[in-house]
Amino acid sequence: MESSLKEVNKGVIEAAISLGASTSQVVLKVLIKEALSGLILGITLTIVNIIGYSAMAGVIGGGGIGDLAVRYGYQRFRTDILIVTVIILILLVEITQRTGNYFAKKIDRR
Repeated sequence: MESSLKEVNKGVIEAAISLGASTSQVVLKVLIKEALSGLILGITLTIVNIIGYSAMAGVIGGGGIGDLAVRYGYQRFRTDILIVTVIILILLVEITQRTGNYFAKKIDRR
């Protein structure tokens, strides 16, 4: 979030202040509006990382799709289950990434 907010042009902030905007107006109507596409990309990256970390947690006993892949796919030599769970993980990440990129591109003001 911090890097997205720091990318906002200082001139835009100064212009809003010179027009008499309060601090809350600068934050809500200028900073967040200008940095929204970067914020969406940051949220998307966070969700993708959570998907990856939850799969890794499943490998060490945390449950979920990683546990399914290891317990039923790898340890029981069921390659079909292993491949399907890996494909599901890839699809989850791909759909999340494409959705985030779509909304970020749609909102981008540059």
